[in-house]
Amino acid sequence: MLAAIAETFRNCFKIPELKSRILFTLMVLAICRLEAYIRVPGLNGQVLADFFKTHAAQGASVLGMYSLFTGGALEHCAIGALGIMPYISATIIIQLLTAVIPTLSKLAREEGGRTKIVQYGRYLTVLLCVGQGFVMALGWENPDKIPGFQGIGQLLYSTDHIWFYRIQTTIMLTTGTMLLMWFGEQITDRGIGNGVSLVITIGILARLPQAAQALKDMFFPAGGEAHFNIGHAVALIFLLAGVIAGVIAITQAQRKVPVQYAQRAIGRKVFQGQSSFMPLRVNYAGVMPIIFAQAILMFPQKFFEFVYGLVQNSKDPTAGLLAQVSRWLSTNLAERSYFYMIVYSLMILFFSYFWVATQFNELQIADDLKKNGGYIPGVRPGQATSEFLHNAMSRITLAGAIFLMVIAVIPNFLYHQMDIRYEVAQFFGGTSMLILVGVVLDTMRQMETHLLMRHYDGFLKKGRLKGRF
Repeated sequence: MLAAIAETFRNCFKIPELKSRILFTLMVLAICRLEAYIRVPGLNGQVLADFFKTHAAQGASVLGMYSLFTGGALEHCAIGALGIMPYISATIIIQLLTAVIPTLSKLAREEGGRTKIVQYGRYLTVLLCVGQGFVMALGWENPDKIPGFQGIGQLLYSTDHIWFYRIQTTIMLTTGTMLLMWFGEQITDRGIGNGVSLVITIGILARLPQAAQALKDMFFPAGGEAHFNIGHAVALIFLLAGVIAGVIAITQAQRKVPVQYAQRAIGRKVFQGQSSFMPLRVNYAGVMPIIFAQAILMFPQKFFEFVYGLVQNSKDPTAGLLAQVSRWLSTNLAERSYFYMIVYSLMILFFSYFWVATQFNELQIADDLKKNGGYIPGVRPGQATSEFLHNAMSRITLAGAIFLMVIAVIPNFLYHQMDIRYEVAQFFGGTSMLILVGVVLDTMRQMETHLLMRHYDGFLKKGRLKGRF
């Protein structure tokens, strides 16, 4: 099997166009990685990097997740510290607005409308970069005021010309993100795979050396007794294989709804009826529910901890009750608690349905089928088709959401309950695994298309992965 895969990769370099696309992609990704190491002038990035290394719990926070997506640029105070996340946030905002604002929804269906919406997303990206860049400059200026970063030390070398530092840092961070966005678009057009997704993926893969070192220290600690044995290693291998297999299966899983097109006459030409199918993805929301849930659950625990600090010494009975409730919530909303995992899972379930409700327009699909003479066998066109699609999507979304709940909880369980270092645990599920597997599958799909067009064997000689085409 490995020999066949190696032969397939050799065949990729026998096709001039595919070879140039692969080399171009690798070159651009290497340039993107440079942004994670070029530090903003005036800041001592080593202090923040050392803080992240010695405080592993930060890896499970939103800032740790953000640093994961930037490939460590945040913790190095680099010009790529904002990463590609502002562009992704802008794209998500535009997608949500398109679903609720009729003007944008109409524009998306017009010829050239998608190009206009992408342009709006770029404008919004600049605004988000300026706002987030300025806030990040203030955060680096006073890191002790950020919850969870007390005692980090001073990052700014000098407070002289403070406004010059703020403006310069904001401009550099904005420019770094816009460069990453442009690089991603260039990879999509001239390289192989989805450019923005590959930029995120290369940032996640940059953590592999740290994970390998952490894994080595787990089983072969320097000057100490190992708390893990060969049994733990075998269990981790089986768990990783099971997670990867599950993510691949659920990522490509789809329900194929049969669609029949009636015979049509256009002018003097008569088009025969044909059968097709409509693929409904099981994991339609992708990784978005996990990101939304993580981002939102970061704040309640800090808020109730702050409220408890304000009222804990009060003699008022009402304040005493508030203190008890705030203490219980701040304790149970911590990431290591089972209550947090339950709330986390329920929020993933909610956001899975929320994303499908905003992005999957069954009314528009039913209307388009009716206009094109298509229908689902056994289902009347129009409202009945819309209700059928709604019910079908609701059922398969439940299966996808339950899978996401399990995948999202695994890293937290390994880190907090099994005492496995977060650098290792993050590759056993959550956003990291979902993004890595999804991007690899998409890139393989595009490479296989080039190979099959030129009569080379793809990655699979017999058959194709279900849902590949």
